[in-house]
Amino acid sequence: MAKIKITQVKSSIGSTKRQKATLEALGLKKLNQTVEHEATGQITGMAGKVSHLVRIEEV
Repeated sequence: MAKIKITQVKSSIGSTKRQKATLEALGLKKLNQTVEHEATGQITGMAGKVSHLVRIEEV
């Protein structure tokens, strides 16, 4: 399976509780933090919901 790198590029201040929880579930806690995940449907869906806060790259 392909891997994706997700980097938080925008602050979660002002975001809804649900978006903050999604960032936390992805493993993102700080600005400019990068995590690597398998590109499953659940992960890509979560990243899509907070796409305005993160940058997604294929590895």
